[in-house]
Order: sequence, then C-alpha cells, then structure tokens
Amino acid sequence: MRTALSAVLLLGAWAGAGFPSASAADTPAAAPAPASDGLLTAMQRDLGLTASQAKVRLSQEKTATALQPKARHAAGAAYGGSWFDPATGGLTVAVTDAAQADAVRATGAAVRMVTHTEKRLDSVKAKLDKLDAPQGVSSWHVDPRTNSVVVDVVASQRTDNDVQAFVRKARAAGPVTVEQTTEAPRTFSAGTVGGDPYYTGNVRCSIGFSVYGGFVTAGHCGQAGAGVSGWDGSFIGNFQGSSFPGDDYAWVSVGNGWWTVPVVLGWGTVSDQLVRGSNVAPIGASICRSGSTSHWHCGNVLATNDTVNYAQGAVYQMTKTSVCAEGGDSGGSFISGDQAQGVTSGGWGNCSSGGETWHQPINEILNRYGLTLHTA
Repeated sequence: MRTALSAVLLLGAWAGAGFPSASAADTPAAAPAPASDGLLTAMQRDLGLTASQAKVRLSQEKTATALQPKARHAAGAAYGGSWFDPATGGLTVAVTDAAQADAVRATGAAVRMVTHTEKRLDSVKAKLDKLDAPQGVSSWHVDPRTNSVVVDVVASQRTDNDVQAFVRKARAAGPVTVEQTTEAPRTFSAGTVGGDPYYTGNVRCSIGFSVYGGFVTAGHCGQAGAGVSGWDGSFIGNFQGSSFPGDDYAWVSVGNGWWTVPVVLGWGTVSDQLVRGSNVAPIGASICRSGSTSHWHCGNVLATNDTVNYAQGAVYQMTKTSVCAEGGDSGGSFISGDQAQGVTSGGWGNCSSGGETWHQPINEILNRYGLTLHTA
C-alpha cells in the first residue's frame, strides 16, 4: 500500500486532479481549463502578470500554437520561422517573398518580411553543428526574430582564441549574430537526497511525463538497464532506453505497485496540472517547469532547435527557455498551459539569481521510443 501511495505522490494524484467521478459521464463535460490555479500563480510570480493577464496570455498562446502549422503551410518555401509576440498577443511569421504575405495574413498571423528562409538558416546551423566548439561557446540556434543563427558565448571567455576562431568560422558559414551569456551550461542532476522522487545510483533526477508503461526523463540521469528507485527507496523499474550526449532523453518502465497518471506535480508548492497533449508552443510563449528541487518556475520560450555545448558533449535540437532550474531538477516537466513540452536537460544559474534552462522536446522522445503520452 505504501508503494502505491508513493507512486501517486511521485507521478500525480487522482484526488483533486480534475478526474471525473463515475457519474460525471452522464453529464456534458465542461470545457477544460487551460491551467490550474497553481500554474497561474507561478506565471504571476515569474512573469509579472496579474491573474487575469495570465489567463489572457494562455488563451492567446493556445490560439497561436494552433495557428502555427497553418501559417507555416501558407508561407510555403518563403517561411522564415515564427514566434508568439506578447505585445500583440498573436503569432508573427517571417516571410521572404511578398507574394506569400497575404496568404499568411489570411490565416490570422502577422507578417514580417525577412531576407533568409528557415531552410537557409537551418543549413547554416547544420554547418556549425559539425564544428568543434570550445567550452567558451555556450550554444547556437536559429532565431527567426533576428533572421540569423545566434551564437551564445560565455562573457568571461569571449576573447579566448578558440572562441574567436569558432565565431570566425560561424560567420563564414552564413548570417550569424553573436550574443553573450553569463555562464556555461551544465546538466541539472544531483546527488541523492532523502525524500526525492527518483534516483539511480548516486544520481537524483525528476520525472518528466507519464507515458503508458512508464515515464520519460533526461538521458544523462541514467543508462539503459539501470534500476530506478522512488523517494521511499522502493524499486520502480528500469531505464528502457537512454541517449546522452547528442540527445538528452530516456524512458523508465513502471511496475512493482507503481502506476502513472497524466499530471505534472506541484510538489506541494502549487496545485497539480493536468496534461492534455503535446502541441509545441511557439518561440515567445510562456512555459513553466516542475522539478523536485526548485519546484515550479515559469518563463518564456527563447529558442528552438538549439545546440547546447555541455562539457560532456553537444546536444542538438533543444529548446531554450528563460526558466531557472537547479541540481536535481533534471528530467522534470516543461509544460505550456496544459500541453507537455519537454524534459529538463540543463542550463546555467539558479532560482535565486536567475538563469536559463534547456529542455529536450517531448515529441522527439515519444517518436524515438514509440511511446504514447498519458493524457487527461
């Protein structure tokens, strides 16, 4: 009984999570709320919004997320990327051909004319992915807002010869913008501490999202075959697949009296959040993270298709956010509204002074292992 109870605490609680009672099936279902009160509270704290502004923001982002594939299709080969603009509350699409602009506007998106297509910028980034990056180079990604590939270098190492050599090669590859970051990225695993959600060996990490048969998490938290135990020391299951570096994802089977539910935990800080899908939030959208160390924190999506240069090796196609994280948060959930986004990988800074964090997108994990997200 204790094992089953701890599993509920680990992966989500049925009680108070919004699951209907047996008799609820006889009555029309109300439209699902976009977020729990706890998520709205975290957005107010971290994004400086009022409760009403947070609700409006989530509604606008939901519309922009649904609009994104339609606008991309309308732009065709002239597509230069897209992002959510908090100032207008809508989706902006970069377009290289004026002839396609009206078709994009007809979808409801705003248009910005640019020089380079996303395909062109992706090809430039692919060239950078083949370079040997020094530790003074933090990451690089395609940025539709600057219509370039942004290379982030650690401020204290910007004059390093190897960093300067990398920047020269990057600029020779195509349109590149160089920006500075405070620290080099690192993964957010940690040593074991009593009462934490799961651990393997002497590494403590956080659960990402429930899938049928288990849960997904970060690859650097454990290798395939490694056993996983819960916060109470009881056995949960094993890593069934894991990849790091290159990628940073893994999935763990669940059994032995443990089970999964479609909930992201508030860890007692905020109320739990139901998971209803995995539609990808656009750049600029709000996003929140749940982890066993620093609990709930929110920020914005800063970049997608980002290459992160960890000391252990580069990890590709990551999403960069302004959300903070700390050791032990690795593997934890990133969610936008009620849509799963990814699992915490690493970053720099902490939740006292701030920082940035990357996540491994959830849909890539599901596709890689043939998993199905457990949704409400």
